[in-house]
Amino acid sequence: MTTAAGGGRYGEAVFRPGQAGEGERIDVGALVYDDLTMARLRALGAGPGWRCLDVGAGTGTVSRRLLDEAGVESVLAVDRDVRFLTERPGLEVLEADITAAPDSIRGRFRLVHARFVLMHLPEHDRLITALAGLVEPGGVLVLGDAVDLTSDRTPGTPYSTVMRAMWQGLRATIGTDVSWVPSYPQLLRGAGLVSVAAEIHVPPLLPGSPISRFWAETWERSRAAMLATGLVDDAAVDAAVRYLDSDECAALSAGMLTAWGHKPQAETAR
Repeated sequence: MTTAAGGGRYGEAVFRPGQAGEGERIDVGALVYDDLTMARLRALGAGPGWRCLDVGAGTGTVSRRLLDEAGVESVLAVDRDVRFLTERPGLEVLEADITAAPDSIRGRFRLVHARFVLMHLPEHDRLITALAGLVEPGGVLVLGDAVDLTSDRTPGTPYSTVMRAMWQGLRATIGTDVSWVPSYPQLLRGAGLVSVAAEIHVPPLLPGSPISRFWAETWERSRAAMLATGLVDDAAVDAAVRYLDSDECAALSAGMLTAWGHKPQAETAR
């Protein structure tokens, strides 16, 4: 298994669950994306009778909404650190590392969902194949991850400068890599899924908005990794935080690409 140059992992070198405010940072991100995720899951049919698997469940916002709003039968919420997850009727919690032991997850599910998980992990093909293997015939695998919209032609702003440093710093420190995320549709097809499709949402950067708060908190927690790139210093990070909260902010946030594919129905016996 490949590792980041710094040898670290998400939740260890950066974004530690035990760090003060980490649960709140995750929840601010949920404010940005949960409505979109739920709309897509419900459009794909998630509802009564569905057994669901939520991989990298974080604080459990999607897991709980699947139960409360979609009315699914059950959700198995899996994470390497489950301190933010609480079991309740219909919601089972499993502490597991899918990179080391995907076979620790027993059974098959009508829905397998993972959001902002695989972008931080190596061996994408293997993991997507493993997750597809957990989908029951007729079920659906739904994956969501970030798409970086900064490029060499993006106008230079305090925001774009710091975002470039963030992606580079996270890749060096914990192996985060979003460059392959646009390949999701092809990867899902390669895993044997059908009726594959994808969509992208780019939340607007507005002063005081949840996405602006999320990036400010994320930069603070990854500041050391960003500074280590040599692309920014503390003053540049602080300037970017102020820029996010100003009327002068004119930038594109990273997008969220959501892709899905269905497991073919089992052939009926002749």
